[in-house]
Amino acid sequence: ADFDSKKKRKVAEIYQALNSDPIDVAALRRMAISEGGLLTDEIRCKVWPKLLSVNTDDLPPLPAGKELREDNKDYQQVLLDVRRSLRRFPPGMPDDQREGLQEELIDIILHVLKRNPQLHYYQGYHDIVVTFLLVVGDRLATALVEKLSTHHLRDFMDPTMDNTKHILNYLMPIIDQVNPEVHDFMQSAEVGTIFALSWLITWFGHVLSDFRHVVRLYDFFLACHPLMPIYFAAVIVLYREQEVLDCECDMASVHHLLSQIPQDLPYETLISRAGDLFVQFPPSELAREAAQQQAERTAASTFKDFELASVQQRPDTVLRQRFRERLRGEERTKSILTKPRTNRFVKLAVMGLTVALGAAALAVVKSALEWAPKFELQIFP
Repeated sequence: ADFDSKKKRKVAEIYQALNSDPIDVAALRRMAISEGGLLTDEIRCKVWPKLLSVNTDDLPPLPAGKELREDNKDYQQVLLDVRRSLRRFPPGMPDDQREGLQEELIDIILHVLKRNPQLHYYQGYHDIVVTFLLVVGDRLATALVEKLSTHHLRDFMDPTMDNTKHILNYLMPIIDQVNPEVHDFMQSAEVGTIFALSWLITWFGHVLSDFRHVVRLYDFFLACHPLMPIYFAAVIVLYREQEVLDCECDMASVHHLLSQIPQDLPYETLISRAGDLFVQFPPSELAREAAQQQAERTAASTFKDFELASVQQRPDTVLRQRFRERLRGEERTKSILTKPRTNRFVKLAVMGLTVALGAAALAVVKSALEWAPKFELQIFP
């Protein structure tokens, strides 16, 4: 009953923020971040557009699907991805209803791409679009997805993956700030960050099987800085610290462990934790380390990430193992000499006090409101 009264109070606060003049967007961001997020899809239909500053009064009509599909270079790929997206629809939904939604999904994607020729489709994009379609319906989904694609998702929609890789480069510095042991273990295993790629570019829509968890995360991400999903990815890895450290220290094993995401994560705790870390270690502070990672990850090492599957079939594994161990020894000496482990523990102790995401939520909100394209390193052009 206590939970119910809390929920009722939150619903009232959300409507109060929606009805105030001007609309209290900062309050809506806080509600989207704080425990339980926006609670219902009915509320999401009203609040998501506000978080993305999309005007719902004059939504453009949707074009007819046929003309969109006729000579669209992405049509075949989109069609394949959407056909494979069965598990993204609620179990038990009648086939004809699902097929109707899949047609709408194809149209939304092609519509956004047609109107924004600078955007390039990528596999996984449909996982984000289907989430919006299921929550807010096709017309509103089209407007929200278009806004999102030119902002939060802009980097994933470049012709190359350079910017996406650059965002992935934030993962290890965040882990390093919080847990140097896990960081060093992952570096020794040479696991890279490709295991988190599908998390990042689908906002976890592709890897979480419970739709409620997906929309709860979307509440959070829509209210925050565009890099928040990478903080959330870091928090998942940190939460699994023990499993990681108990794993065999080699690329294939650690990659396999991390890419299987547990379905019973304590989402509210992790969301709160990600908010805290964002406040403690804002992107601007990590930018230098992320850029350094980029420099160190030469073509050879990035290629190695994608060659995961073949790792264990090589006769030269033993040689590489020895070479790696020698390298590791040198690395360790080098990092002890060069890496100042600053006042991390002091910082963490202080932050422990705000885990309830009171202060943290406010700071995240503030940074989200202040965030502008003149962002450090121009990650979001």
